[in-house]
Parts: sequence; structure tokens; C-alpha cells
Amino acid sequence: MLVSTMRPDPDFWRGKRVLLTGHTGFKGAWLALWLQRLGAQVTGVALPPATDPNLFTLAQLGQGGPGMESHFCDIRSPQALAMRVRAARPEVVLHLAAQALVRPGYAAPLDTFSTNVMGTAHLLDALRGLAGVRVAVVVTTDKVYRNREWAYPYREDDALGGHDPYSASKAATELVTASYRDSFLAAQGIAVATARAGNVIGGGDWAQDRLLPDAVRAWEKGATLHIRRPQATRPWQHVLEPLAAYLRLAQRLWESPALAGAYNFGPLPHEAATVKNVIELASTAYPASATSYENESEGPHEAGWLALETAHARQALGVAPHWALNTAVARTMNWYRQQHGGADARALCLADIDAWEARP
Repeated sequence: MLVSTMRPDPDFWRGKRVLLTGHTGFKGAWLALWLQRLGAQVTGVALPPATDPNLFTLAQLGQGGPGMESHFCDIRSPQALAMRVRAARPEVVLHLAAQALVRPGYAAPLDTFSTNVMGTAHLLDALRGLAGVRVAVVVTTDKVYRNREWAYPYREDDALGGHDPYSASKAATELVTASYRDSFLAAQGIAVATARAGNVIGGGDWAQDRLLPDAVRAWEKGATLHIRRPQATRPWQHVLEPLAAYLRLAQRLWESPALAGAYNFGPLPHEAATVKNVIELASTAYPASATSYENESEGPHEAGWLALETAHARQALGVAPHWALNTAVARTMNWYRQQHGGADARALCLADIDAWEARP
């Protein structure tokens, strides 16, 4: 397994000017902490946190500190965003800001499309003619593919699609990014890639309609967790896995711009697991937990089976998973149990990063 190249290189990141969009979200807050720890000079641009509690506040990211500036800005506002981008003078851009959930996409499709598609276009347009930028990584999702419910994992050259507004908006984001790369940014010397990963778990996520946050909310209160589609299969991974992959991708693009393109990140294809599998692993942290499995046909359409082929990332970037699913779930549930018991969220995140980096 290719693990040695997965650890982010402090020598590369130290002092790098990084523009990170979406740093108030779950994944973005984890990534901001990791970049701070690596010595990068991070400028975060995002809307205020969407949930209460939230990791951005608990990890004290809004208080700045060494190597961190935080700005609230709507990426749907091109002038305001362009001003922030110019002020940051980034060398590396990591774009995570998004409407990132399937069900809210059904509830507010126009907001989803405007944020994910036009927000990305506004960011990429702000990079046109901006000196000093070398790399841009645009994070999309594993759901960008036209899901045919067939029994093999999707590759980067499979057809894009999207039944629901969220998935379709992310597929469109892929097209927008490729267009800006081919029409403007490659000629400007900016290596641009998209990163397709999804079904991320880890402490500090309090979004609605997310499997383990919903489980923690129910079980902490002694309530029954209701599961809509227990047999839905996904490529689950701990949040540190894709974040390490994004950092690795950015460094390799800096070193070899010809690697620009699309990349799948996730567990090995045969390690995709059902919702029920994940819940059974998680429930060991709450011995008195109760779960009710519902009718799979209820609610709006969601894909039943999804797995990614990650050979391209393994071969081109040296990216391979560190933590198996049982470890990822155990560390996630341990994070929530400790935080609920009064432990400091920032310290819990840094301890998980320590453990991830220390894996032989």
C-alpha cells in the first residue's frame, strides 16, 4: 500500500499562501487546522457556519492565530469574492465552499446551483490574470457520475450526470472547471484539478441528514435512530483521507502541472459498505442505542449503490487510504463521545491528525 507519500510535507506547505474557501464547514475546518499545523499562511473565505454547534467555532478558527485569516464572504457575490481573492494573493487555492447535501438540494435547487456552479465560476474567474497563483484544486463529489446502479466502480472518464440538484450541480461544476482550465488558466500557468470524494465521516459534523451526526443526536438523547435506506452502499472514509489527498494533489500539481485533471479519492472499490454496516459499527459506542430501519422507497430519489475506482490517484499521485472503515467509524464515534464529555474540539482534531500521520 502506498502510504509514505500520503503524509503532507511541512517543507512544501510552510509559508505557502493558501486560499481556502469553505473553511467554516465540516471538512473546511479540519483542513484549515491541518494547514495551520503545517505552517501555511491560510486565508479562509466562506459564509458563517451553518450549524450550531459547529467545528469552526469550537476549534477557534474565527479567532485567527498564527497563519490564519478568516473572512465571511458569499461566493455568489463575484465582486466581493474577487476582492478577497486579490487581497489573499494565493499561491494555492483549495475550493471547498459548497451547498454539500442532497436533501437540501431538493429543498432549494436554485441556491444549490447558484452556489456550486456559479460560485465556482466566480472563483475561477477571479484567478484570471492574477499573478502568483500556481495551483487550484476544486472539490466536487463522488456523485458527479451518471449513476446507472451498475456493479462496478466509476472511473474518471465515465459520463457525468446527476438525478438530483446537488449531484447535477457538482457535475456542472466539473464542466465549468474544465472549461476555465482549458480556456484560460492552463495558459496562465495555473494547474487546475477536480477532486471527487464523498461520504466522509469524522468528528465535528453537525449537519442534518448526515448519517453519523444523526446517529449521535439520537443516541445521546436515548432516542431511536431512523434509517431511511439501510442497504444504500457508499465509499465511506474518514475526513482526513480526502483532505490528505487534496493536499497531496496540490503539491503534485505544483511539481508537475501536467497532472491537472480529475481524480477520484476514496477507499478501495471493494471496501464500499452499506449504511447498515456503518451503523452497526457505530452503535458499539452506544451500547443502549436503538435503530429502526425504514422503507427504502420513502423520500426523494437517492442512488442505491455507488463506488469509485481510485487507481488513477494511486498511480499518478501515490494516494492510498490509511484507515479502514472500522477504524474510521471508531475514531469518529470516540471524537463525539469525548467532545460531548467536555473535551476540547480543537485538541481532539489535532490528536486525530497526529494518529493519522503516525500510521506506519
